[in-house]
Amino acid sequence: MAQVEFDNQAFRQALGSFTTGVTIITANAPDGTPVGLTANSFNSVSLDPPMVLWSLAKTSLSVAAFSEAEHWNVHVLSQHQQDLSNSFAAKGEDKFSGTKLETGISSAPLIADCSARFQCRNMVTHDGGDHLIFIGEVLGFDHQPLPPLVFQQGQYAMTARKPWEAVNLSSEPTAPECSYNEDLLGYLLGRSHFQMLYRMRKVFDEQALEDSHFFALSVMNIQQKLDLEQLNTHLDYTGHSVSEDDMKFLVSQDLISKVDEESYQLTSSGRETSLHHIAQAKAIEEELIDELGVGDVMALKLLLKRLIHKTDPGLPDLWSTQDKPL
Repeated sequence: MAQVEFDNQAFRQALGSFTTGVTIITANAPDGTPVGLTANSFNSVSLDPPMVLWSLAKTSLSVAAFSEAEHWNVHVLSQHQQDLSNSFAAKGEDKFSGTKLETGISSAPLIADCSARFQCRNMVTHDGGDHLIFIGEVLGFDHQPLPPLVFQQGQYAMTARKPWEAVNLSSEPTAPECSYNEDLLGYLLGRSHFQMLYRMRKVFDEQALEDSHFFALSVMNIQQKLDLEQLNTHLDYTGHSVSEDDMKFLVSQDLISKVDEESYQLTSSGRETSLHHIAQAKAIEEELIDELGVGDVMALKLLLKRLIHKTDPGLPDLWSTQDKPL
């Protein structure tokens, strides 16, 4: 059989299709110096006895230290530890500077606040081509419900769990010719938005406020001094706008006041009302986090930010300080 030319770069890209977690492996060099590096080659080997493995390039400067170490620890990083991952992936710096450590079974450094940690005794090292494969016996472990940091196609990523219920495709109702069904992105975004806003409307009704008033107060809580045209520019994407009559109503409720003939700003009562709205929105978000989990909510936020960026019609930056008074 003729030998097929092997494309190492394509092979690397194909391997990148397999999404992995991100770990930091730590140990002590023979002289007691702590060593650590970022790796995504971690995997389980056996449950009984409990064993795990990871691999290290033979060209790594840490090969000697890990080869001679009696113990090493594996830290499965959480999503908020991306900077830590970058630090331990770099060369020529004090990786442990400022890193929160805890006391473990051995003297190997034990990093805090990870999704999971495995404290291991180095059992055997195997040759694996251009890598060494370290197999260790797990002496102790711990984990906490922190969403893990993951890696795919050379980039950090987030995970989102699918609904637990299995979907029987054969039992789905036949979609009408317009193909409008519950899987349409616009429907999902719209329904989730209005269902969350439904809870907020109970607060609005108590204050005799409409959706447009809520949007206006929210914008003015960030951009402190705006005229009517500037305000409506920020509200265009919502499909709502405020009129002179709306502004007169908000003035009559002591929620906003006129700064000059054209510009408005929040009163202290208006700011308190807006902050109350924000507190209610955050309470709803906390309930969602309890139901969905921190990881899923973070992944959802990331995807929504990307969607907003891709669909932005050219709205002014709401959080820009350019137009704020000094």
